[in-house]
Amino acid sequence: MRRFGVGGLLIAVPLLLALIGPLFVPEAQTRGAPFMPDHFLGTDFVGRDVWHQVLAGGQSVVLVALLATAGAYVVGVPWGVLAATSRVRVVDEVLMRPLDLLLAIPSLLVLILLATIAGQGIAVIVGIVTLINFPDVARISRAAALEIAGRPALEAMRLQGESWWRKSIVYIGRSMVRTLAADVGVRLTGALYLVASASFLGIGVAPDAADWAVMVDRNRGGLFLQPLAVVAPALLIVALSIGLNLVFDKALRKEART
Repeated sequence: MRRFGVGGLLIAVPLLLALIGPLFVPEAQTRGAPFMPDHFLGTDFVGRDVWHQVLAGGQSVVLVALLATAGAYVVGVPWGVLAATSRVRVVDEVLMRPLDLLLAIPSLLVLILLATIAGQGIAVIVGIVTLINFPDVARISRAAALEIAGRPALEAMRLQGESWWRKSIVYIGRSMVRTLAADVGVRLTGALYLVASASFLGIGVAPDAADWAVMVDRNRGGLFLQPLAVVAPALLIVALSIGLNLVFDKALRKEART
């Protein structure tokens, strides 16, 4: 457990703030002068308590990234396995070629275009980030499933008349766990980047929303007057990204040695 100490701590702090932080934010909040050292972390660009904004601002970044990553795997893994195990090449082409077109478009451009069309809201951002990450997950799942589908064990299952569920979901799905685990850290970090970028650009969230990325954007004008209004939320986003990479990298190294 000690090898995951630093990475686990970097993940735990922002994750706990995102999950339970809003419970400690008072309903009635007073506003003072902007960028003043009147509270624990001072005030923001409209005079709100920065500490209260930090407590309330994690859900729209952390939880949306988690939901979007989970959604990408829920859709992408079955999609990739179906393409890999299909005996009809046309099915593979129909399933995978549209994803290549989607991958050719820069992710931020897709984010901006779809958010402009669909409007604001957490559900909208979750859906867009899921759509952006889903092609990569499907391609990785297909590549892993193709290798597994060629194994003698799977051929023996076909000869024995095993059901599609046991072949594709039970055997192939179980054999893909290590490959997908290697991808989770990268995918979570990418989703976090997209969600934070959307919030920073004012896409899908209100301009004065309690959101860590929005705080960085809206308070940067007072960086030299009240730096904590920018530094605190920025450090939480960076800590979560670094922590995810550390934890999954060490987990994979441990698995490789075993």
